[in-house]
Amino acid sequence: MTEVRLARWSADDLALLRQLNAPEVRAHTGGPETDEQVVARHERYLRGPGPRSGHMFTVGLPDGTKVGSVGYWEREWRGEPVYEMGWAVLPAYQGRGLASAAVRALVAEAAAHGDRRHAHAYPSVDHPASNAVCRKAGFTLLGETEFEYPPGHLMRSNDWRIDLTGRG
Repeated sequence: MTEVRLARWSADDLALLRQLNAPEVRAHTGGPETDEQVVARHERYLRGPGPRSGHMFTVGLPDGTKVGSVGYWEREWRGEPVYEMGWAVLPAYQGRGLASAAVRALVAEAAAHGDRRHAHAYPSVDHPASNAVCRKAGFTLLGETEFEYPPGHLMRSNDWRIDLTGRG
């Protein structure tokens, strides 16, 4: 199994976030952001758990190389308090199972430290790689939905859910 290490987001991670802002990484999430938006996102991640900031982590290889980001944050979905999960991996490291391993580790983190029964992910229906991550990480596909991301833009997404309590 692929090994990754999650580390809490730190002040040193702005360069990684800028690298993750590449068109090929952001193609299914509204495209690249301005540098001002990236810096603002980084500052939210540094603030840590809270409204719009969530629990953000870097994805690292055993040798310490940072290759992506992963996180979860609170939201309400169809009347239920849930976590939403998201991730990104640098293009040079995609296709190696790193995102799936990182999301499995994130699910364990959310289950151990969170207070929600379910976590959801909403990858675009047109993004086979992210949908495969959900499947490989143990999520259940609930079906297609319209999902607002980025704010003000509706996209056709798959609604994937995982039970964080292990109750099924």
